[in-house]
Amino acid sequence: MTLFTHPEFDDHAEVAFCRDPESGLRAIIAIHNLNRGPALGGCRMWSYAGEEEALTDALRLSRGMTYKSALAGLPYGGGKSVIIGDPKTAKSEELFRAMGRFVESLGGRYIIAEDVGIGVPDIDIIAQETKHVSGASAGGVGDPSPGTAYGVYVGIRAAVKYKLGRDDLKGLTVAVQGLGHVGRYLCRRLAGAGAALIVTDIDRNAVDAVVDELGAKAVAPEEIYGADADVYAPCALGATIDDRTIKVLRAPIVAGAANNQLAEPRHGAELLRRGVLYAPDYVINAGGVIVISHEGPRYDKAEAFAHIAGIHDTLLEIFRRADATGAPTSEAADRLAEERFKGPGLTASAAA
Repeated sequence: MTLFTHPEFDDHAEVAFCRDPESGLRAIIAIHNLNRGPALGGCRMWSYAGEEEALTDALRLSRGMTYKSALAGLPYGGGKSVIIGDPKTAKSEELFRAMGRFVESLGGRYIIAEDVGIGVPDIDIIAQETKHVSGASAGGVGDPSPGTAYGVYVGIRAAVKYKLGRDDLKGLTVAVQGLGHVGRYLCRRLAGAGAALIVTDIDRNAVDAVVDELGAKAVAPEEIYGADADVYAPCALGATIDDRTIKVLRAPIVAGAANNQLAEPRHGAELLRRGVLYAPDYVINAGGVIVISHEGPRYDKAEAFAHIAGIHDTLLEIFRRADATGAPTSEAADRLAEERFKGPGLTASAAA
C-alpha cells in the first residue's frame, strides 16, 4: 500500500494508521489541511474490501472536508477517519474507546464526529477517551442528519431555480438514492414542498417505510439513474456518477447528500457537456458540519439553520462562476474554496 504516490494523496498534512489488537480496531485518520483551524470530520465505519479501499476513502473524504468547511465559512480544516469493519456486527465499547484514544493522541489536530455507520451512541463512547469530539449527546447537538438534509433541500431549490427557473418544487419529481437518516429527512422536506418522490435503497424496509409515509414510488437500485425525474439526489455512498450511469441519467440536475459523487473529476466535465447541472457534493451536504460547528452551551438551532440556508446562495455563486468561465461546477467550487483556504498567510484566527 502506497501513500505519497497514492492517486488521492493531495499534500495531506498527516495520515495515522490505528491498530488495537485487543479490540480488533483497524482505522485510518486522514488530516488534509489545517490552514483554517483543526481538522473536523466524521468517522465512517464500513466493510471495506481491504486497507487500500479504506485509505482511498479516508484521503478523498478528508480533502472534501477541507473544501466543505472553507465554503461553509467555518474555522476548521479537513479531516476524516474510517474504521474497517461491519457496523452491524463489529461494534464494541472496547473498539470505540480505542478509537477515542487514538484521536486524543493527535492533540486536537483532528476533531471526530459521526458519519456513515456511526451513530451518537458510538460517539458517546469515543467521548469518554477524548475531548476532541463533536456531536455527542452530552453537550453536543446529537444527530446532525437533519441539518445535512436541510442543506441539501435548500441546495436543490437553488439548482432548480438556476436550471429550471422555478422558485418552488411543486409538481417536480426528485429521485432519491439512499434512505438512511439524511435521505429520509430529505424526503420529508421535499414531500412537504410538493415534490413527487422516486426512491431506492438496498434496504427494502427503508424503502417501504418511505413509500408508506410519503407515497413515494419505489424502484430497484439500478433503475434510479434512468428515472424520469427533474432531480437525481444521490444520498448513499459516493462515486455513483461514472461512465455507465451518466449514459442513462435523465434528470437535468444532480443534487444530493452523498460525498464524492463523481467517480473521477472528469465526470464533472461530462455532466456539463450533457447539459446537466451538478451541485458539488461538499457544498450542498455541508449542513451537518455547520450544525456541529454551532454546538456548545448556547447552541441556537435557529441560528445554525440560518447558517445552513446560506448554502443556497453559495451554490448560486458557483453556478454563475461556472457559466462565466465555461468550467464544470465542480471546478468552479474547487477554485472558490481554494481562495478561502490557500490564501497567503491564512491562519485559523484570520479565517474565523
